[in-house]
Amino acid sequence: MRLLRAFVGLLLFFELPIPLYWLMIHPLDAFWRKRVRAAFWIAGLAAWSAGGVLLWTFHTTLLRLTRPSWAAFAAGFILISVEIYLLRRVEHELGARRLVGHAELTGTGEMFTGGLYGHVRHPRYAGMFGAVAGAGLLAGTSRLWLVLIIWWLFALAVIRLEERELERRFGAAYTAYRKRVPAFVPLRFRGSKEN
Repeated sequence: MRLLRAFVGLLLFFELPIPLYWLMIHPLDAFWRKRVRAAFWIAGLAAWSAGGVLLWTFHTTLLRLTRPSWAAFAAGFILISVEIYLLRRVEHELGARRLVGHAELTGTGEMFTGGLYGHVRHPRYAGMFGAVAGAGLLAGTSRLWLVLIIWWLFALAVIRLEERELERRFGAAYTAYRKRVPAFVPLRFRGSKEN
């Protein structure tokens, strides 16, 4: 059980700071464009240091000591496996530099709408949402689920900031893409304009 808690803790350490990182990047993109290397270091160290300290401080109240049910165990690992697949695929399609925000920080790069991005606008976030849900199923307490709900709302707000930045950079092309391609799930429902 300790190994499972360590695995879940490591996964949460990797995933939970991502919206905080982007919150430091997107609203200040004009400022960071003159300081690209500093942006990676400052935002990265601040986000993952804060996330690591908070996770370590509260790990005993967030992660349970009991074994999850077999159904929760299987569902949790499936969700985490999907995240690993999506992360690898997005890195392959975009490249590691673009994945961590190099295009946003430099204001360069073309809009990519191929591969996974032809089906959903945010495959990386979709995988991230699934991974933290998987972590919740594997070792989550009710307090962790409360933290995750707040985190999901925070992440959705950061995604809105990112979409505004993309609309500023790519204009009508991104607006048309946003109307055509769902945000997280590659499904369209009748009458829906946006996912």
